[in-house]
Amino acid sequence: MGSLRSVSSLLLTTAFLLAGHGLHMTFLPLRAVELGMSTLLVGLSGSAYFAGFLTGALITPRIIANVGHIRSFTALMATFICSFLVLSLCDGGVLWIVVRFVLGTAMCGAYTVIESWLTEQTDPKAHGRVLSIYTVIVLASMALGQYLLNLTASNPLHPFILVSLMVGLAIIPVSLTRSPAPAPVPATRFSFSKLYRRSHTAFAGALGSGLIMGSFWSLGAVYVLALTDDPSFVPWFIAANIIGGALAQYPIGVASDRIDRRFVLTFLCVACCGTALALSQATEQGTLLWCSAAFGAAGNSLYAVSLAKAADNSKRDEFVMLGSSALLLNALGASGGALFFGFAIRWLGNESLFIAVAMASLLFGVFTSLQPRGKTAVATDEQSEFVGTTSAMAPIALQQDPRSNEPTTDATVDDYVSENTEQNSTSGCGMTLDSSEKMTAW
Repeated sequence: MGSLRSVSSLLLTTAFLLAGHGLHMTFLPLRAVELGMSTLLVGLSGSAYFAGFLTGALITPRIIANVGHIRSFTALMATFICSFLVLSLCDGGVLWIVVRFVLGTAMCGAYTVIESWLTEQTDPKAHGRVLSIYTVIVLASMALGQYLLNLTASNPLHPFILVSLMVGLAIIPVSLTRSPAPAPVPATRFSFSKLYRRSHTAFAGALGSGLIMGSFWSLGAVYVLALTDDPSFVPWFIAANIIGGALAQYPIGVASDRIDRRFVLTFLCVACCGTALALSQATEQGTLLWCSAAFGAAGNSLYAVSLAKAADNSKRDEFVMLGSSALLLNALGASGGALFFGFAIRWLGNESLFIAVAMASLLFGVFTSLQPRGKTAVATDEQSEFVGTTSAMAPIALQQDPRSNEPTTDATVDDYVSENTEQNSTSGCGMTLDSSEKMTAW
């Protein structure tokens, strides 16, 4: 409780911010359709948002170093509100793409400020519990944001007002907190190539989860609106997906602690395929809700299990870098997925969205299942403990993950990578490949 009291203002800020975030993620695709934009353009704007999110992870540490946490957060939220309100005044497709890129950058920056502050203000012994509470608040607030959308149906400008109100309220607790600002945030360190070398399975899971869920967040609302012609049903459809993912993550995590995570990831990909096919055939609203919840249970758990798999194959003090790689790879997959599936819908029609998602899920499932047992295999009793998380976070949150200081697999990793041969330590966005690290990775 002492740890929670010390970060209560940050958690309140998170609740306001994520409620507005969840509302705006569903509202903007619907608004774009209302303005007559094509599905391809909606997909492009969704792709721009996730590209902006990736960019925000890279540039925000420099902003914080220059002006501090509170000023950075205030400036980022002001940028978000002004950019978001611009969309209420225009209907130009190109401007929408640019603005959504800015929105993604600002939102990731806000996450970075909050999560770095949480890490600094929390007792290291309570990091895991505070991270779990933070994850619950993130998911609950995003689900609440969906229901707020139905309160604004009477006027098309009301969602702009409500989102701006929620994001504006998020500034107040942080601005008035007595907690001292933490030290500057270190630059984001990641290496996609090292993540792939450590674990092909974790790499594929992180990329696949972004591709699958990115398409849902960018185009799912458009799909169900075209199918039901009922705008009031769309928030329920999206909220069912979030709630399904939240409820399923713990039991799936427990299973992944007891079963080889390669098999768990394969199962989740197959489940995504099956539920996506069910969504492509469903027409009744009740069936759509159940299918959305089932799809969310599988799709939203992919990232967390992939991160756990990356932790299994992390060396001491390497988890944060590999976890950041998984998170940014997820954002990259979400950006590419929104673009790819936007093109698919343009060519094949709205009904092709979840068929294409099912094919992509099956492809990742086959890739995961065919990975041979190699030197990086980790025995089930040596796997790191699963920690519930979500991709709606910035890389800095990984420093609060209790696995960031667990040397559980040093011996396993050292079997195939000698400390003397690993000379290309990665900083910034290093993507180099050390030829001495040749191996087959799960």
